[in-house]
Amino acid sequence: MEPGPRRARIGDVAREAGVSKTAVSFAFNSPGQLAPDTAARIREIAESLGYVPRATASRTTRASSMTIGLLAPQAPSVTFADPVYAELCEGVADTTDDAGYGLLLVSALHGSLERVIGDRAVDGFVTVGLAESRPEMKLVRRAGLPMVLVDAEALPEHGSVDSSDEVGARAAVRHLFMLGHRRFAVVGIEPPDSPVAFGHAAGPARTVASRRLAGYRQGLQAVSVRLGDSRVVAGPASFDGGVAALHRLWEDGLRPTAVLVMSDVMAEGVMWAARELGLRVPRDLSVVGFDDLALAAHANPPLTTVRQPIRRKGAEATRMLLQMIEAPDRDRPEHRTLETRLVIRASTAPAPAPAGEASGGDGRRRGAGEALPRT
Repeated sequence: MEPGPRRARIGDVAREAGVSKTAVSFAFNSPGQLAPDTAARIREIAESLGYVPRATASRTTRASSMTIGLLAPQAPSVTFADPVYAELCEGVADTTDDAGYGLLLVSALHGSLERVIGDRAVDGFVTVGLAESRPEMKLVRRAGLPMVLVDAEALPEHGSVDSSDEVGARAAVRHLFMLGHRRFAVVGIEPPDSPVAFGHAAGPARTVASRRLAGYRQGLQAVSVRLGDSRVVAGPASFDGGVAALHRLWEDGLRPTAVLVMSDVMAEGVMWAARELGLRVPRDLSVVGFDDLALAAHANPPLTTVRQPIRRKGAEATRMLLQMIEAPDRDRPEHRTLETRLVIRASTAPAPAPAGEASGGDGRRRGAGEALPRT
């Protein structure tokens, strides 16, 4: 394998800025030691060169706080209202407790992150769903703090943990196809920072929503079923978001026999909306969720869904971060992808036969058991 380009070092920044290496270190770790315009100029030059301070730079100038930060894109009230985030937080908290570290939930809003970094209140961050381009990510990198990214595009100098979202999405499609479904719709998660283009992210940054949509499309293309853009609707990852999404599909005149939903909470809303529309789940409409939260097994009917190891994801990210904090000279941060798997319950069934089409004695449409290409 060809070696990648050499990463910028502190000496490169010092030469370009015409200052000492000490001044560069101060610009990131003790900016009060420099004139504000000098510190800002050094950081701008460092960013243009792609320089990222090593975690050791910040640790040599301060004692450990024995606390890690969990950085989420929403306000804490929104974070804890989302059962996926809440379960992930449990995995983080279990691991910090075992290691004797504290945990600080940090919002990306209202200057909270700047204050935490300025007060040196944490030794590193687990970030959730934040792309490299976000300004708060740049703040953490400039501060030279170790960081592990959850559900975001991996960065070479930081650890990362995500799930095999595309694999799980393809498994959901395969299951429905084998049940005879050919008319599909997708209900997607609408990210707060890009509600329109959630399935069409430009460049390398890809959200959880875009990965799951890519998996659905790949699965359908493999069986020669086209998913038109009109059959993809997005909304907030909430019960009400799922209700509104199914009503929107019906108002647009679409009549899928199966709906692929990117979250269990939204899937519950989809099934509620189906009953409002006079549909029976799964006899008239099959529904597959994603996450396998505790609520999925107790839904009405119990929800077929793609299980991702949410709590383990938080625990693994925290374990990796603690290793980076306690052994900052490790050359290569870990990048882990955890497996997903389909859990089949009662919300999916053979596709309803169109009027006038013969069906077998078990209610399956003819052709439901036809050969399925590998996905």
